[in-house]
Amino acid sequence: MVAYSQNELASSTDISKQFGHYLSNVSNGIVEKLAILKNNKIEAVMIPTALYESLINLLDEKEDIEILKTIEKRLETSKEEYLDGNDVLKELNLSMND
Repeated sequence: MVAYSQNELASSTDISKQFGHYLSNVSNGIVEKLAILKNNKIEAVMIPTALYESLINLLDEKEDIEILKTIEKRLETSKEEYLDGNDVLKELNLSMND
């Protein structure tokens, strides 16, 4: 779980009243992140754009690695283990015309 200091927490009411102030604090690095509270529960987190883009890139890379692992595992499958496409379609009550 991520820890937040007191200055990294703000209620949704405070955010709506002083959005520019909080946005400036995050954008200028005064706070690393800002947790937005609603009914004393964290509902969202405001982070700088660069950090968000880095996180998205990391998620994309993780997905690429998982796809690569799947491909590598499938490449280890011997030809004897291959399934005939027509048999699979029949088993699923499908045809190429569906």
